[in-house]
Amino acid sequence: QVQLVESGGGLVQAGGSLRLSCAASGRTFSSYVMGWFRQAPGKEREFVAAISWSGGSTYYADFVKGRFAISRDNAKNTVYLQMNSLKPEDTAVYYCAASSIATITDLQYEYPYWGQGTQVTVSS
Repeated sequence: QVQLVESGGGLVQAGGSLRLSCAASGRTFSSYVMGWFRQAPGKEREFVAAISWSGGSTYYADFVKGRFAISRDNAKNTVYLQMNSLKPEDTAVYYCAASSIATITDLQYEYPYWGQGTQVTVSS
């Protein structure tokens, strides 16, 4: 079991940056693949980025490549999402999630553990 708590969301102007954090409880954080997903109003939740347990491998949705960066600090039980060059279409609730599978994935059903989400709003 792992509990996840996101923070760092807020209101930012287009072109700005935010860094989201996701703090995990439990002693086995370093064994989990971690992912970020988002859900915009009226839309389905979608994959944003994922990182392997070691941090050595990352995977991004095409729409965030070159703008967002996922990282993790296993000593702090925390995963981050650095978001740069934000656009109004990035407005959404952002969720972190944990998976115990061996490889990084963008499949939501592979992530049994989810945080409560943090709101990101990008104004034009």
